[in-house]
Amino acid sequence: MMHAAADPSERNKVTEVFSEAAANGLTVCRTWAFSDGGDRALQKSPGVYDEGVFEALDFVVSEAKKYNVRLILSFVNNFKDYGGRAQYVDWARNAGAAVSGEDDFYTSSVVKDYYKNHIKSIISRVNTFTKIVYKDEPAIMAWELINEPRCQSDYSGKTIHAWVEEMAGYTKSLDGNHLLEVGMEGFYGDSMPEKKQYNPGYQVGTDYINSNLIKEIDFATIHAYPDIWLSGQNDGSQNTFVQRWMWSHWEDARTILKKPLVFAEFGKSKKDPGYTENERDTFLNTVYTNIYSFARTGGGSMAGGLVWQLMAEGMDSYYDGYEIVLPRDPSTTALISKQSHVMQTLAHTLRRPNMNQNMVPQVGDVSRDKATSRPHFQARAKMDNNPVHTPHQHHQRYHHHHHRSHSWRNVHKQQGRH
Repeated sequence: MMHAAADPSERNKVTEVFSEAAANGLTVCRTWAFSDGGDRALQKSPGVYDEGVFEALDFVVSEAKKYNVRLILSFVNNFKDYGGRAQYVDWARNAGAAVSGEDDFYTSSVVKDYYKNHIKSIISRVNTFTKIVYKDEPAIMAWELINEPRCQSDYSGKTIHAWVEEMAGYTKSLDGNHLLEVGMEGFYGDSMPEKKQYNPGYQVGTDYINSNLIKEIDFATIHAYPDIWLSGQNDGSQNTFVQRWMWSHWEDARTILKKPLVFAEFGKSKKDPGYTENERDTFLNTVYTNIYSFARTGGGSMAGGLVWQLMAEGMDSYYDGYEIVLPRDPSTTALISKQSHVMQTLAHTLRRPNMNQNMVPQVGDVSRDKATSRPHFQARAKMDNNPVHTPHQHHQRYHHHHHRSHSWRNVHKQQGRH
């Protein structure tokens, strides 16, 4: 979103995305608060920012606020799209630091200081449109530490876990107002090896259980791209995998983490062999049906889903195969709109006057219970959007990268895939 807003000729597309999303009941958008080096860079070098691009991010926040959309803002990408952790390591290497590879992002004191400075720069930013400091901005729902963290040099998850502990504590020391999440895809690690059976056949160096138990982390996230993760399997097998993936993480969120769960990225690419719109709709319907079922059964512990990704007409340069253009995709739009409606209805049910609101998680928006300081969610649908290079519904996934901009609740975000 920020990337598009940085171009005066594209800025109207940001407004268009929020307008169309809001008209279909979407209430949350996940997008990037980073662009490190390269085209339309927010951070041109460590601690050096392009004011024009920062004002573009300000515009995204102000437009979201105008359309009553709440934002999840991500601080950095695991992948090279928009710079990512590789750019931080390159900056450190050029400054003479003893770094050798991208995984040094998690351990180098120089790199960690660069990253902390970026967090501080975002959180302390005064919006040029709203005049509100980001840490006090109610349109921002949550911060995300990193889009899809991975560490191939340590499959145990311990390296990333130590980094999350440090950065979560640092972020909360600057901003205790907003919710915080890691940005994980959901891969299980060594803390509960019996859970690895639910992974799609490989490890990425994260531990979903252990890292989401960190006290500063307010809610857990999962992502799923079965068309990439299980590319050799048919649609039926992929949909079965997703249902097991969702169920397992929902159970863990309820019984072990005791925190809300957001399905923060999912989608089906138009570039898949034999793709049809009906196949995509079947996949989305499977996801939405399970989100609603878990949210209703768990009293709101399943907080919603952000599809990857929503875009406006004319944003072709951002299309990665997963894009959903609401005016152009009527059957998919109908699914998204219906999900928004049923989740909002569920939210109202969970807010019944005769129920103790301190005891009932509310699907949708996340907030901290003032009495217990534990996070809970309010039910809302989500939508994903990736018109601009913002973080969204899709990040880079395994084998190939795509631009991603933002996700929606029934939200969106901007990211790249691998």
